[in-house]
Amino acid sequence: MRRTSLLAVPVAFLLAVIPGTASAYPNPGTVTGATTIHDPTMIRTSAGRYLLYGTGGGLGYRTSTDRTAFTAGSDAFTTKPGWWSSYATEAWAPDISYQGGKYLMYYAVSTFGSNKSAIGLATSSTGLPGSWADQGTVYTSTTSSDYNAIDPNLFVDGDGKWWLSFGSWWTGLKTIQINPSTGKQLSTNTTRYSIASRPTGTKAVEAPYIVKRNGYYYLFASYDTCCAGTSSTYKVKVGRATSVTGPYVDKNGVSMLNNGGTPVLESHGRYIGPGGQSIMSDTDGDLIVYHYYDGNDNGTPKLGINLLNWSSGWPVAY
Repeated sequence: MRRTSLLAVPVAFLLAVIPGTASAYPNPGTVTGATTIHDPTMIRTSAGRYLLYGTGGGLGYRTSTDRTAFTAGSDAFTTKPGWWSSYATEAWAPDISYQGGKYLMYYAVSTFGSNKSAIGLATSSTGLPGSWADQGTVYTSTTSSDYNAIDPNLFVDGDGKWWLSFGSWWTGLKTIQINPSTGKQLSTNTTRYSIASRPTGTKAVEAPYIVKRNGYYYLFASYDTCCAGTSSTYKVKVGRATSVTGPYVDKNGVSMLNNGGTPVLESHGRYIGPGGQSIMSDTDGDLIVYHYYDGNDNGTPKLGINLLNWSSGWPVAY
């Protein structure tokens, strides 16, 4: 069954492109079953099965055959890698992709509000819980760092170069070049590029996700406060650039290094604090996959999925 609520393009899309109206932000498409999750990342296997991981009880797993009904499975890791204990006891914010015949999962190990953090990497031939092999740390930060090594996202460019974006609060979002052979930082380029920050006011920007469409690189990020139930002020914004390392600017030309960002999803009605987003290309178009807090269910974090329309040169959820 294909999500008919997501395919009602004419009305939803026309409303979505009218700025400044409540209807500018669509309701999530219908999902059922095991939909309680934070920071979801999803991939579709060659057999058509959806594999979804997210924050919740560790790196929680969900799966679906139709992108509507989701069931829960075991945690990604049967045994926690020993190095985790130097940073925390649980992992957060996974990022799953399929590269070179294997599944890769980057993820963060940290505690809430701390930048003593690490990004880890695991690989798998199936992408299923219990199959992930630990590859150790990729990048770390300490309490003396001006950045936070969490919320990783791997972007593979058309020229074959790999980039890992990450970051939360402090001086904002960063990206580093990755060696495709190891999945870790490229030794011949150790530059840490800044791609988004909020130098004035709140430092609240995190969860970078980069895609390339129509000649531009698009950087999605989550702004403001997560994880506060119905008091969450999370929202998703985007900017674009002609280089993967930036500078990224929003629709009004404001740099994402200076508080810029064009809104993609914000709170409306019962759907509070959407964020922790990832972007996935599916058979019917690009999806934005995220969590929100359900105002009709005591602020429970739930899975949201919407399609994206790029016809204006900017992503519009519908």
